[in-house]
Amino acid sequence: MIASLGMYDPRWLTGANDALWQALAKRLRDLGLTGVPPALTRDRPIDVIWTAPDLMLAQTCGYPLTTRLHDQVTLVATPVYNAEGCDGAWHRSALIVRRDDPARDLADLAGRRAAINARDSNTGMNLLRDRVAPLAQRGRFFGQVIKTGAHARSLYAVIAGQADIAAIDAVTWALLRDRYPTIDRRIRVLGWTAATPGLPLITSAAQPPAVVAALRTALRRVLADPALAAARAALRLNGIALIDRAAYAVVPALEQAAIRAGYPVLA
Repeated sequence: MIASLGMYDPRWLTGANDALWQALAKRLRDLGLTGVPPALTRDRPIDVIWTAPDLMLAQTCGYPLTTRLHDQVTLVATPVYNAEGCDGAWHRSALIVRRDDPARDLADLAGRRAAINARDSNTGMNLLRDRVAPLAQRGRFFGQVIKTGAHARSLYAVIAGQADIAAIDAVTWALLRDRYPTIDRRIRVLGWTAATPGLPLITSAAQPPAVVAALRTALRRVLADPALAAARAALRLNGIALIDRAAYAVVPALEQAAIRAGYPVLA
């Protein structure tokens, strides 16, 4: 089987994620699971990992969870993070602009350039579309929307002047500021999006209920282990919450609201 913690796994946090996984793997073996991956998989595209039938554990985004992954994965838990914009298992995205940008609110960005990490991202696209929909005219608001492939790249696109605004999920925003404190000299938060459940931990729908139960038990134990406090702090990880999968229905509900408002595509 395979495992991945690739949603918050930049190069400076691979050690923390590896420590977390090694502790999880040991506890899963102690609980009697066989075939537990000895290491995290980092050599496959993340969307391939999500749909792997031998997936033991991965983290995904709320948008694919409620769309293309709907019947392919089981929700294990939702991590709880210590970051501005997070409230328990729920989180928001920061709407970021350059520090010297004259924009006072989102309406001032009409006709300008937005950066998104992906079209199927809840935090980078869906939540931004939700905020923009009431301001759009005839299905348009921005002059250009560029796809960067990652939240960090969207941030750097704003810094470099390639884009004027981006929606960065609260955890990524906090982790990047931890790593690069001078970001605050270049970037400011214009506002925050609506809140939705955070990035869920999933396993393959083919995994039996006993594996799901073992994953939850192991996660609780690891996230309470004092020996892993440093790794958890680096990842800003406080714990997990077991929220009903139905809570993620707010993600497609925001999309449907934008469609009804005549703004089906972020543009």
